Order: sequence, then structure tokens, then C-alpha cells
Amino acid sequence: MADVAPNIDRSWQMRGLCRGNHSYLFFPPSTVERKDDRERREIKAKAICQVCPVQGDCLEFAVEIREPYGIWGGLTESERRQVITRRAAAV
Repeated sequence: MADVAPNIDRSWQMRGLCRGNHSYLFFPPSTVERKDDRERREIKAKAICQVCPVQGDCLEFAVEIREPYGIWGGLTESERRQVITRRAAAV
């Protein structure tokens, strides 16, 4: 499969706090997830993002490649779509 964003710097990814044992918080499970379980998972993931040294880079990357899944840069899929829509409207 071709690289979707070959010219985007990804060196920041190694410094992301989402790496490691709690990475499961940032993406939905492969099984059905109840709404309250999803909300708890997302709150925990976003709390990690808030103190992450690469939060801005992460969000910009996800917006640039239009990442459809998970918590990136402290935002959910729908929150990132809102950012993309607002940016498009401002142009």
C-alpha cells in the first residue's frame, strides 16, 4: 500500500505519550463498545493528550491526512471533522 503522506514529518511520533501500554485508549475496540465505555475511554485518552509534548504535531498530522479513526491531538474523529470544516470555511 502506498504511503498516504510521504512528505509529512513524522519524527514527533516517537515522543507521543500515546505509545505503550495505554495505546488501546486511543482507538475503539474491535468489539461493540457501549456509549458510556467509549466516553470514559475518550476522556482518559484526551487527558493523556493534554500533557503530551507533541499534541499539536499529532493533531496537525491527523487533520492533514484526514485520519478517520481514533483520538489524535486530543480530538475525536468528529471533532477533527469540525476542525477541517471550519478551516475550509475560513479559506
